[in-house]
Amino acid sequence: MNASPGRMEFHVVARRVDAHGSRAECKEASITLDTDMQGRADAFNPAELLLAALSACMLKSIERVTPILGFKLRGVEVQVHAVRQDVPPKLESIDYVLVVDTDEDDRRLTLLHENVRKYGTVFNTVAPGTVLTGSIRRA
Repeated sequence: MNASPGRMEFHVVARRVDAHGSRAECKEASITLDTDMQGRADAFNPAELLLAALSACMLKSIERVTPILGFKLRGVEVQVHAVRQDVPPKLESIDYVLVVDTDEDDRRLTLLHENVRKYGTVFNTVAPGTVLTGSIRRA
């Protein structure tokens, strides 16, 4: 199965290890998944994986656009918080803060945030299905 021009494809395989966890593999990487009904502290549960994917998407977007914008930074942190509703089970809201260590002015910081919101694959997949709000600030 090959992607058509202008499209990318992704492939992940996840397998149950036992009643306490599972393993996902992609390329040469693997990650332990918290699929234990009691939870486990040493692995991400599915909701946390989604939030980690959203965070990684924002960080990757920043890596992509900083050279284009000539934006100088020393570091970035993404803080994400979500609220889960029980019935039906879903994340009803996700809030994030991008903390950027930079000397760039506020206008450029806003421009960086606009680019993150506009061009992130996971961001744009999650946004229509939940209340996704966030801000950007200087470290």
